[in-house]
Amino acid sequence: MSSDKLRDGDLQSLESLTRHELHEQWRRLFKCAPPRHASPRFLCLAIAYALQEQTNRGLTASARRELRTIAKGEPSSEPSRQLQTKAGTRFLREWHGDTHEVFATDNGFVWKGKTFRSLSAVACAITGAKWNGHRFFGLVKSKKGAP
Repeated sequence: MSSDKLRDGDLQSLESLTRHELHEQWRRLFKCAPPRHASPRFLCLAIAYALQEQTNRGLTASARRELRTIAKGEPSSEPSRQLQTKAGTRFLREWHGDTHEVFATDNGFVWKGKTFRSLSAVACAITGAKWNGHRFFGLVKSKKGAP
């Protein structure tokens, strides 16, 4: 099988390659010999991932930085991107003596009857200054650990 066919994204054809052809693909993609005792299934998965990474231009710069930080055993430097706010969530924040109540909906965030696209927009409306909405409402901590 030609490597051109694989470059075009025919990932399903990987499973039909011989062990020798998988090793050739590995060398072409990774510029080194494949692991000595790697199973054909592992080789297929790794090659498929590498091909998809080429097609989709790989990880973002911030994702690569985050992975390097984790690999060094250091604490994460960026807030979790997995934080999902569900419709119905209620946020409370006291600001200059006033308590502000915000509700998450399927269409955004409602504060004082007005819908905003993000918590940051709500925080800006409340304070008059740019804020990270998740930080303003106490969902992430600052780098020094203070809320």
